[in-house]
Formats: sequence, structure tokens, C-alpha cells
Amino acid sequence: MAHPNRHLAGWKGILQADAYGGYNDLYRGDRDPGPVASALCWSHARRKFFELADIKGNIRKGKPAHDISPVALEAVKKIDALFDIERQINGLDATSRLAARHRLSRPLIEELHDWMRAERDTMSRYNPVAKAIAYMFKTDRWDAFTRFLDDGRICLTNNAAERALRGVALGRKSWLFAGSERGGDRAAFMYSLIVTAKMNDIDPQAWLADVLARLPDMTASQVPTLLPWNWQSSERRRAA
Repeated sequence: MAHPNRHLAGWKGILQADAYGGYNDLYRGDRDPGPVASALCWSHARRKFFELADIKGNIRKGKPAHDISPVALEAVKKIDALFDIERQINGLDATSRLAARHRLSRPLIEELHDWMRAERDTMSRYNPVAKAIAYMFKTDRWDAFTRFLDDGRICLTNNAAERALRGVALGRKSWLFAGSERGGDRAAFMYSLIVTAKMNDIDPQAWLADVLARLPDMTASQVPTLLPWNWQSSERRRAA
């Protein structure tokens, strides 16, 4: 918990993430400068139902294919309908996405909510499907899962962030040590810079080489021009 609190100290906004408990302090009402708004990931919610409805997975594990939960399978179908809508509006501006979600997604969300509550009320709380539903209905989580309906900037999932971190997770098996805690902090800084460059459609190697060459001759007030979303290479600046 200490790391999210330290890293995001003084920041207020929308955090798109999974339900990791380490973020909970960020959502507190008495937080300074104010609570962070949580936007939870539908891929994580869907996965819990999918594992209970995975016919091929059962076969791989030597279990009968019919030993799947029909309720979990229906939940996957209902959630997949939301993903289908998002694929259609992907790439549109936030205002257009918001309008489409109000028209198309909100009715599906309301129906899903009522259906899951009705199904949960027929089950033991120890039923795996009931637990998957409880994951979504735990205190304040439903509001966080449905926040995307009121803000076109919010994604349905945090898959993009997880894909960006995949290289780090895989690399840990080979990069056993960072040398020191300070070395770990520096590695985190570099990862942040490189991924930010990629998100701005910039070649990280070209950007870093240009920035490191220009930094010694720049004033502190000029440094923001080197940030990935403002940066122009030396060649383009000379041509301009």
C-alpha cells in the first residue's frame, strides 16, 4: 500500500485498475487533496465467470465438458455484449463514446445488475458463481465498474496498462536484481519514460538519444518541450 500512496501523493483523478487492495487508501473520502475515483476493469470481472464456463479448459484438465456453470456461461455472454459495443466505438472521441454508451451499454448494464442479483439470491454464498458476483458487488465496486457509463474517457478495461507491464513481469525471471533499491527506482523511471514515448507513437530509442544530447544546453523552463507529447526531434526542428 505504501508504494501507490507515495507514487500518487498529491494527485487526484480517475484510476483505471483492478481491485488490488493496495489502492484502497487512495479512495478514502478524507484523503488530501481528495479521493481518487476508481474505474474497475471488466476483463478481471469477466475472467472469474469465464473460468467457471470454460469448456475447453475443463477438457484440458480431464474434467467432463458438461461440468460448467450455465449461470457463469450466461454471465460471460452478457459481459461480451458490452465488449462488442466497445469494439464498435473504439477510436471515437470521448463525447461520441459517452453518447453511445448511454444509448447502448446502459440498458445492458442495468439488466445485468438485476439478473446477477436475482441469480445470487438463489445460491449459497460459497457457490463459486456467487463469489464471482460478490466480487463485483463488494462495497462501492459496482459504482466503480459502471463509472465508464458517465465518462467517455474511461476504458472498459485496464488491459492496455497490463500489456505495457507484461515485459516487466516476464523480465523479472531473468533480471533477478536491480542492484539496489535506488537502482529499482531508476528502472521504474526508465520504464515510465519508455512506455510514455510508445503511447505517443514515438520511437523510445530515438527520443532518449535526442533528449540526452540536448539536455545539457537547456534551461529548466525548456525541459517540458522534451516530454514525449511535446517533443520534436532535432532534425525536424532544424527543418522547421
